[in-house]
Amino acid sequence: MSILSRWWREAMRLLYPPVCVVCGRMLADDEEHICLTCRFLAPVTGYWEKPYNPLFESFLGRVPLQSASAMLFYETSSPWRRLIHDFKYHDRWALAEEMGRWYGRLLKQSGYYNTIEVVVPLPLHPLRFLMRGYNQSYYLARGIAEALEAEVDTRSVKRVRYTRPQARMRRRDREKNVASAFRVVNREALEGRHILLVDDVLTTGNTLEACANAIMEAQVTCKISIAVLATPPPRPVMES
Repeated sequence: MSILSRWWREAMRLLYPPVCVVCGRMLADDEEHICLTCRFLAPVTGYWEKPYNPLFESFLGRVPLQSASAMLFYETSSPWRRLIHDFKYHDRWALAEEMGRWYGRLLKQSGYYNTIEVVVPLPLHPLRFLMRGYNQSYYLARGIAEALEAEVDTRSVKRVRYTRPQARMRRRDREKNVASAFRVVNREALEGRHILLVDDVLTTGNTLEACANAIMEAQVTCKISIAVLATPPPRPVMES
């Protein structure tokens, strides 16, 4: 970084002090996007360290997976909701990439994801991409792939049907909404490889399931794993 660039960066920090996207506290010079306190208190799931975790088990009988993990527990009342909305709707793609690097390091340390060869971000339909201007899952995937020393593939799987936002839909309606939404357009690039499908937030998992099924229906011989940034915490089991 040149002297002029450093001067400009410091001047901007004085005029517009950066704050933590989670708690709003002013960041120290050695902090970026998220303060150290929030990083330490992050509602991490620990799923990447457990081959048979609740997220993996939620896909049993739906789609055969090698591994499945989420980094954070997510609830609408959580201050981490602001972080996800910032990179999903407010053009803060650099934040998504930083979260991907953090998550990727955790995946690598676990050892369960070290055979990943290609990372596929969940595709957006071209119309949705045009409206938003970017795919937040791509930047998550890019950060994860950097940590795992894998490649990012945005060309082999396409979203071929425009679907409505799933947030307020019932589970059955979500399944219908994403049915046949994806298509493999470059089977050879995925053949024989360990693929990691990446998305930002998972609730029912219908969209990722539809994407994984599209790969299998294309008769691609491969292993499929899933990594999402956030998922709701498992519901407590009610005693009878």
